[in-house]
Amino acid sequence: MTRPGDPAGAGGSAARGRRAGPPDDAGPPAGGGLRQAFGGLTTRGRSFLAAGAAACVCAYLLGQSDLLRVGLLMAVLPLVCVLVLFRVRHQVTGGRSLAPSRVEAMSQARVSLRLENVSRLPTGLLMLQDQVPYVLGPRPRFVLDRVEAGGTREVSYRVRSDLRGRYELGPLQLRLTDPFGMCELTRSFGDADTLTVVPRVDPLPPVGLAGRAAGRGESRDRSLALSGEDDVIPRGYRHGDDLRRVHWRSTARYGQLMVRREEQPQRSYCTVLLDTRRGAYPGAGPDSAFEWAVSGAASVAVHLMERGLAARLLTDDGAGAPGRDSGPDGWSGADRPEATGTLLEALAVVDHSGNTGFTRAREALRDHPGGLLVAFVGEVAAEDAEVLARMRHRTAGAVAFVLDGRDDGADGARAGIDVLRGAGWTVLLVRPGDELADLWRQADRAHRQAADQKGFV
Repeated sequence: MTRPGDPAGAGGSAARGRRAGPPDDAGPPAGGGLRQAFGGLTTRGRSFLAAGAAACVCAYLLGQSDLLRVGLLMAVLPLVCVLVLFRVRHQVTGGRSLAPSRVEAMSQARVSLRLENVSRLPTGLLMLQDQVPYVLGPRPRFVLDRVEAGGTREVSYRVRSDLRGRYELGPLQLRLTDPFGMCELTRSFGDADTLTVVPRVDPLPPVGLAGRAAGRGESRDRSLALSGEDDVIPRGYRHGDDLRRVHWRSTARYGQLMVRREEQPQRSYCTVLLDTRRGAYPGAGPDSAFEWAVSGAASVAVHLMERGLAARLLTDDGAGAPGRDSGPDGWSGADRPEATGTLLEALAVVDHSGNTGFTRAREALRDHPGGLLVAFVGEVAAEDAEVLARMRHRTAGAVAFVLDGRDDGADGARAGIDVLRGAGWTVLLVRPGDELADLWRQADRAHRQAADQKGFV
């Protein structure tokens, strides 16, 4: 399926369409298919067939030729309708197009159905029915009066889901009826499409949390999420090199003329940690704390990637991107095509884990560059907070959105928050329904205040 381009970072704008492939009952197989077709006789067709047979028997016994002709007509008519409808059924093609094929939760997608009669005979009454998961809405049904030979019909419907995930649409079912109502046959087209519902992405303000912060004096701008790639790699001077590329410090160090081999832009990194522990989140459903955390992780990751950072999704079980990796090194950025879409599709299917701590996540973070760490965690106990606290030493900055699912707050959760703050984390206690944009600004202000107290900018 053509994957969701991504308007506003959430869903593809290009429609996807194709003619359905071989049907489940494809090809007019010899005996078995025809016997199955005769099984499509309606009550009216069976009544005509029985009445015709009875009339023929009575005509034979009574010697009434007129009654025999009536009986033959009544008996043959349902049989002819079955044969004609059986032939027409295999000369009607159907297809489906889905636009977009990826949408945000609580957004709609349009499904278009196209039916084409490629036979030389017109069809009778048709009913189209598409198989749709119940979470996307009621099963759509359309009644078409008649399709002429070579004609086409197009109908459409909309689907919407409040729950993220991957949902299969299809197969498309077509029910054909002859003009006399003697027979009804069903054809199923085997092709199906997949609708991906990704978590909602909220726009975030461009704060200095992961952006450029001005230095003092003659120092250059620095980034909170910077991970130490040198921007100067000197090499020996070669004939024809531009003298403006001479690196005088390296020249004095090595005793020969050195030039900058290349100037590599400093690369900024960010790790978005999503806590998926089942016991950390009370409740379920689209308004639950866990869904808020998934939406928050998607919003932060997309925001940072749009600002040019290389982002990495990490869960408590140490998985870099559940289901699909964004790249060979686990990082996604503006230089990777479809990076945002890949990350959102991974979050579309992320589910609760059976883990009880963050040990695997800490081990996974140890082998990657530091940079900024943004965590969305549920209720965290003191022992779990100690593991997260040790993760702070591997990063240039750490922000934790700790979800409080209880009204009174637990003493263990409060102790865990104190542990995180004592280790240098910027911690915000939030509840489902809070605006992430406001929390993002609060996190930036809190981090700046903590940095000023330590003498940093």
